[in-house]
Amino acid sequence: MTFLPDKYKVPENPSQYMRLEEGKNIIRILSSAIIGWEYWTEDKEGNRKPIRVKTLDEVPEEVRKTKDPRERAKHFWAFTIYNLNLEEVQILEITQKTIMRLVKSLVDDETWGDPKNYNITINKEKTGSRDMDVEYSVMPQPKKELDKGILEYYEAMNVSLEALFEGKDPFNVDEGEKLAEEVAEKI
Repeated sequence: MTFLPDKYKVPENPSQYMRLEEGKNIIRILSSAIIGWEYWTEDKEGNRKPIRVKTLDEVPEEVRKTKDPRERAKHFWAFTIYNLNLEEVQILEITQKTIMRLVKSLVDDETWGDPKNYNITINKEKTGSRDMDVEYSVMPQPKKELDKGILEYYEAMNVSLEALFEGKDPFNVDEGEKLAEEVAEKI
C-alpha cells in the first residue's frame, strides 16, 4: 500500500470564475449568456480591475483608439457553467473568437441548439512558446438531462450575471436586487 492513492492531486480552492486549462475542459452551460465589452483600468497601487459595459459606445474613446492590443476593449460572453472537471458552479467569460464561433455554430444547428441541453468539451492546446500560441476546439457531447442536484444547487446560489456590469460580485447579490432583475426580465 502506498502513502497516497494513485493519481492523487492536492485539491485547490477553485475560483468562482473558470479559467480554461490546457487540455480538456468539460462544462455544462447553466444560464443564458450576457454579452458586452470588457476593458481594464489600473488604480494608483497598480491593481488592475475589469470594467464591463453592454455596448461599444460605452467604452471610453482612448480605450477604443489605443494601438496596444492588450489595452483594447474586447467583446465578451459570460455565462454560468458547471465545471465537470472540478465539480463546481462557476462563471465562464470568453473573449476568444474561435470559441464564440464554434459555440454559435452549435446554437444555430438544429440538431444541437441550446447548449444548456448537453455538455461541451473545450480543448485548449498550446501550439508555441508564447502565451498567445493557443488553439481551441469545441466538441458537444450527446444530449442528456442535467443532474437535478446540480440544478438545485445552481438555482439556490442566485447567481446574477448582470452584476458584472456594475462591478459587483455575481455570487453575492442581495435578494431584492435579484428579484428586481427577474421581474425586469419578464417585462
